[in-house]
Amino acid sequence: MRDTILEDTEAGNGDTTSKFGMWLFLFTELFLFVVLFFVFLSYRASYPEGFHHASIRLNGVIATANTFILLTSSFAVAISIVAIRKGHKRVTIWALIVTIALGVLFLVMKGFEWREKIEHGIYPTAKGLSGLGEGENLFYGLYYLMTGLHALHVIGGIVLLFVMLCFVGNGRVSRGSYGALENSALYWHLVDIIWIYLFSFFYLVS
Repeated sequence: MRDTILEDTEAGNGDTTSKFGMWLFLFTELFLFVVLFFVFLSYRASYPEGFHHASIRLNGVIATANTFILLTSSFAVAISIVAIRKGHKRVTIWALIVTIALGVLFLVMKGFEWREKIEHGIYPTAKGLSGLGEGENLFYGLYYLMTGLHALHVIGGIVLLFVMLCFVGNGRVSRGSYGALENSALYWHLVDIIWIYLFSFFYLVS
């Protein structure tokens, strides 16, 4: 019994240095988006009408669906942590597969939304933007910058979770050692949180 408690404690605590490094990395990533959000709010205060008109041209249906997709993926990755702590390898694997699949679905949906805008001539350096006001141009510039940067983070998270999936499969991540999976889940939660703010700023607040 004592050995089991010690094993669970060590697994829960993981490598302190690695967790500190992950939290530091997450903080720097979050800081980057916080700066961009402040830039967004600054320009929005200067061009409220332009930001409003640009915002209503975005596809809120796809964005809302993507929000539910990422929230569900966060739930799935949380299940993987609970499962690995209990030693349920198969459940952990399926939870990670679902998380990865939802991440890919998010990117596909975002691709449809971008394609819709591009087909209407709304993208950086497009001639169609020359007829819009400066506020709308700034809005779409920030839209592509911030959602594109977020998409890169989603891709990074998918790759990271796929590596964890392989590690669970070969036993490198298990009930006795799952710190790497916890760190990966933290990163995925950050990606989800950032999207919630992007959704609020671009699709709701503006």
